[in-house]
Amino acid sequence: MSAPQQPEVQRLAIDMDYVQEVLIDLLRTPSPTGRTDAVVQYVGERMHDLGLDLQVTRRGLLNATLAGRRTRPDRAVVVHADTIGCMVERVKENGRLQVIPLGTHSARFAEGANVLIYTDSGQECLTGTVLPLKASGHNYGDEVDTQGVGWPLVEVRIDEPVSTAEQTAALGIQVGDFVALEAHPVITPRGYVKSRHLDDKAGIAAALGAFKALRDADITPLVSAHLLVTIAEEVGHGATHGLDTDVAEMVAVDNAVVAPLQQSREDAANIAMLDSTGPFDYHFSRRLIALCDEHQIPYARDTFRHYRSDAASAVEAGLEIRTALVGFGVDSSHGHERTHLDSIRAVAELLAVYLQTDLTFPEWDEHERGPLTDFPSRSVQPTEFEERRDRRSTDQPEPDGAPRGRRAGD
Repeated sequence: MSAPQQPEVQRLAIDMDYVQEVLIDLLRTPSPTGRTDAVVQYVGERMHDLGLDLQVTRRGLLNATLAGRRTRPDRAVVVHADTIGCMVERVKENGRLQVIPLGTHSARFAEGANVLIYTDSGQECLTGTVLPLKASGHNYGDEVDTQGVGWPLVEVRIDEPVSTAEQTAALGIQVGDFVALEAHPVITPRGYVKSRHLDDKAGIAAALGAFKALRDADITPLVSAHLLVTIAEEVGHGATHGLDTDVAEMVAVDNAVVAPLQQSREDAANIAMLDSTGPFDYHFSRRLIALCDEHQIPYARDTFRHYRSDAASAVEAGLEIRTALVGFGVDSSHGHERTHLDSIRAVAELLAVYLQTDLTFPEWDEHERGPLTDFPSRSVQPTEFEERRDRRSTDQPEPDGAPRGRRAGD
């Protein structure tokens, strides 16, 4: 059977009104790792609205499919719905809460955050504020500037008339209750988006915007595509399951680090070449770069030293897939985050273009294993094989005087 003909690939218009609406809804739906049911329900309903075929895994991941003209092998776009947050570690004698972080983030950026406290009663959550132990300059003077930074040095003040552990316990608050940092999203007149938890809710909005663009243009992609929404990326095991072995390549969508010495931008799609787990797939990453060049989508290349994503957890779980990472630029990630609508748009445009194309190596990817003669090792890195020599067949000395094929002293 001959392969379907490659249709013309278009740079599609992104419905940014839709993207902004989804983004604000997501940011206003708390979802610290471990308590993600509400946001999963919301995203699932949005997927249904787009007519995607949706399945939910036993653990609560979403796997939506946009059917293509070829069903296998296929591809995936992965985003995560969970965010950083906190959990009650202890109810203190003064009625306030000692908390531990969910995900990796500094207490420095939690200080001053308004929070929502979820008890097991199922009733309306309680509110509070994360404060340093020495929170008043009128009381502690210069000590407010010299106290250290760390989770043992902050506490949650509850917005209830409590001053003892017993009074707080009477509210139904217990060890293990979830504490969500409120996002407080703002979109400025110049298009900047300021909010906690842009990581990765801006990624979800961009991905949904890309899939919607194909739907709006009535495009059936050449290859079926999954949109996988994970719920535990912030603690390191997001995309460990949810995809089958037909998936040949996966692009993770997450924040890109805008900071000194980094190359990522708030007005572009950012393509990571490496993170803390190592380089991303050589061929796949450069394929995405070529799509940006061809369709004039603004982009930047970057490397991230203190960073990992769903791509890492998928590979570490044993999924044999090609991976890449595309990010929207975020200043002050896991802190007082900011991005720009231009960056979210550029990511959505790149995804929409990518979803119209064939796989990087469609013939090779038809099977999970293949012979060396078919391996596309020189398609992107053309090089002639060096002539093989059997060093043991000559007595010509090595530069250090040792015979070829032997080490000095052998």
